Amino acid sequence: MQRLLFARAFQEFNRFKITVIMENLDRRSFIKKSGVATAGAFVARPILSQATNQKSPNSTVNVAVIGIRSRGKDHYRALAKIPNVRIATLCDIDERLFPEAVAEVEKLTGIKPATATEYRKVLEDTNIDAVSIATPNHWHALQTIWACQAGKDVYVEKPVSHTILEGRKMVEAARKYNRVVQTGIQARSSIATVQAIDFLNDGGLGDIYMAKGLCLKPRGSIGRVKNGTVPEGVNWDAFLGPAPYRPFNENRFHYKWHWFWDTGNGDFGNQGIHQADIGRWILNKLTHPVRIQGIGNFFVWDSDQETPNIQHIEFEYADGSILQFEVRGLGSNAEGDIRIGNLIFGSKGWMNIASEEVGECHTHYSDIKIKPSGYSSYNEEEGPAFTNEDPATMDAVVNHFTNFIDCVRSRKWQDLNADILEGHLSTSLCHLGNIACRLKRSLRFNPHGESFINDSEADTYLTKAYRSPYDLPDHV
Repeated sequence: MQRLLFARAFQEFNRFKITVIMENLDRRSFIKKSGVATAGAFVARPILSQATNQKSPNSTVNVAVIGIRSRGKDHYRALAKIPNVRIATLCDIDERLFPEAVAEVEKLTGIKPATATEYRKVLEDTNIDAVSIATPNHWHALQTIWACQAGKDVYVEKPVSHTILEGRKMVEAARKYNRVVQTGIQARSSIATVQAIDFLNDGGLGDIYMAKGLCLKPRGSIGRVKNGTVPEGVNWDAFLGPAPYRPFNENRFHYKWHWFWDTGNGDFGNQGIHQADIGRWILNKLTHPVRIQGIGNFFVWDSDQETPNIQHIEFEYADGSILQFEVRGLGSNAEGDIRIGNLIFGSKGWMNIASEEVGECHTHYSDIKIKPSGYSSYNEEEGPAFTNEDPATMDAVVNHFTNFIDCVRSRKWQDLNADILEGHLSTSLCHLGNIACRLKRSLRFNPHGESFINDSEADTYLTKAYRSPYDLPDHV
């Protein structure tokens, strides 16, 4: 019943009909034309700023890392490798994490960072140029919007949002306040992957008609855990933020939050977003799909987990091209020598692409001939391989952060490798696939209005309830 309360509000949003499909535009033209500015602000917002001064290439960029336990470590370790970047502040709701993280940053950079437990205090610091967000998924949108309103640039982890409406609001905020907002889909900064996609764009495999993403990542059982006492040094209310209030539970806290709908999006939104993005990138889709079908369930383990560990999802675009995705969170064979990665299918053959971290790509040419008998023969020949073993550029995460910092200095968000709009479109695939699995039926989607077609039940999944005062603003 609660979801139905949002249908009317979402219909009001759809009156805006923000157009995101422009099939015949190249990426840069598409991004430039997609910026939407809306008026207004929201209650209890941070200090607003629209500073846009271009920085010298040698000027120091002060960054605050938000969320430091897991992915946040990768953030500050990558930032520490970039010249003239100062990791000024570490922010987390778990104070127990500070001693180790502060010591590591000081060892890496020679400068001891400040610490903070309140995100808004970080945004009030006029010395901070950018925030690097590695918090749970349900926080990404609000933290990004608030940062844009406060005049900060943003690197936000994948998936960029917890709902499709959140993603659209993030794009609006980035454009309205002219902020540089990079999505943490670092495969777009993998040298080998970029070279492979250039090869495909040049017709190396002919016409690409289908891409498949694979997340064959076995996950053990989190079991069943009773509610407990909030650990000393943890601000549980701040961790929950916009999510419904629940008593503290270790299964819903560090990392395991991925497996609950209030805070996560399952492995499709956790790992699979990378491969969904690569598939959409290769298909050259600057829009949403028009049809989605999927099935997914949770198998084998007796566990508190809510999200599926097995999913089979298919997306169809307006031109008929197909993007498939599979999550197999139990024991499984590989496909095309890939467990985490992509399979790409074209008229001349196919390609396998290893994970966003490895970025190794191999081409296979197909030779299919029909015989007089009516049967067909099939042979394969190895084609080009794309790898990168240059130590200076082989780390896609460092490359991605470097691209972000370069754009912070230049103020040219159009030069980002993974602008927030790209992140929104790819993250939406995770949301759409999960919605189809949860409803257990095929769905038709309107890419222009970002809503389902004549399906009020499905529309209720495009937004969610927000726990006051952590409300998603109507106008950013």
